[in-house]
Amino acid sequence: MKKLILSAFIALAFAGTASAQKAFSSADFTKNLGKTGTLCDTVYSLHVVSDTLALLNLGGVYPNQKYTVAVKGNKVNLDYTKLKGKPLCVTGVFIMFKNRPEIEVTEPEQINKN
Repeated sequence: MKKLILSAFIALAFAGTASAQKAFSSADFTKNLGKTGTLCDTVYSLHVVSDTLALLNLGGVYPNQKYTVAVKGNKVNLDYTKLKGKPLCVTGVFIMFKNRPEIEVTEPEQINKN
């Protein structure tokens, strides 16, 4: 019984540590332009442009989003009902598109639902 309680306590301690995220500012974003990095924030809206492009707006609803995630590829398939309001971590290249912070994603494993 003691081992079970200890195991549960350790699991909860690590879960709390893993879910804590460092705040990511626009200054951090601009310092990393052209580099690959990971950004975590909440999904506020999604716009499917075509079957090869979907735009996720993180940190706010378009046009007031903090960041846009451009999901590119063949037959992009995202379930907005499962993403809206949920935290999401995305790894991709940091770019500016029309003077707005954007992250390009081409592989499903670059998107990590928390």
